[in-house]
Amino acid sequence: MAIIFVILLGIALLVLVTMGSILAPLFAAIVAAYLLQGLINSLLRYGISHRLAFALVYSLFVGFFVAILFFVLPQAWVQLGRFINDLPRLINEGQEVLLHLPDSYPGLVSEQQLQRLISTLRGDLALLGQRVVSYSISSIPRIFNWVIFLVLVPVLVFIMLKDKTLLVQWISNSLPHNRPLMLQVWQEMNMQLANYIRGKILEIFIVGGTTYVAFLVLGVSYTLLLAVLVGLSVVVPFIGVAVVAIPVALVAYVQWGFSNEFIAVMLVYAVIQLLDANVLVPVIFSETVNLHPVAIIAAVLVFGGL
Repeated sequence: MAIIFVILLGIALLVLVTMGSILAPLFAAIVAAYLLQGLINSLLRYGISHRLAFALVYSLFVGFFVAILFFVLPQAWVQLGRFINDLPRLINEGQEVLLHLPDSYPGLVSEQQLQRLISTLRGDLALLGQRVVSYSISSIPRIFNWVIFLVLVPVLVFIMLKDKTLLVQWISNSLPHNRPLMLQVWQEMNMQLANYIRGKILEIFIVGGTTYVAFLVLGVSYTLLLAVLVGLSVVVPFIGVAVVAIPVALVAYVQWGFSNEFIAVMLVYAVIQLLDANVLVPVIFSETVNLHPVAIIAAVLVFGGL
């Protein structure tokens, strides 16, 4: 049974690697239906009928899908275009800041090191520009693929939620009838994985929403774009925070220079990230993965240090 289980995992991994882009709508629909089924089960525990729970959850999903598609993404795309147009000016401003570092900190940074860094950054930006041009040239087939993706995902989610019992029974009939190891692994993985994904999605929305409100109050440019980036940065702890700090600092510096407003923006960003790592993550994941907050903080410190 263990050998069969390993073979099935290998086949699933092979399909994911070789046909991942082709089956992307199916995989996205499976993940969405998997998460929505948890909401349906929660409503069923309160005595709501299955049909009503299904209607409420799917309506919530469609509303959220439409809001992201027609409100959040267009505005973020417009701000991304403005950011790309302003990128040369942002780079020049950042370059001026770097060139003053040898005068301020002669023992730490030399002018030769800065020149090498600037030349490397210019080469990387030139390569990025070439990729953007090539992407725009080949964007028509990609747009067609995205249209198919956006149409298929809601339809597949509807079918999977409506015919969940039939689909599960069909998959079960394809597996060995005597499968205690598979059942044990699936039950444990189902609980932990579902809780982790829901916790991570909740963290993304809380961090992104808090950043949007804070940056909007401070009057930061590209508020929605930066909020989306900050929200998604929690997917990759530590590294995501450091990478997203660069555009936040660039935008704030170009907008205000090295002033009190710039310091306020960076302090707010640092406070949000500190609260996320030391308060939000332990609280959310102590409830979702059944671990004590102290254990989660210790894990973040140890593995973050490694």
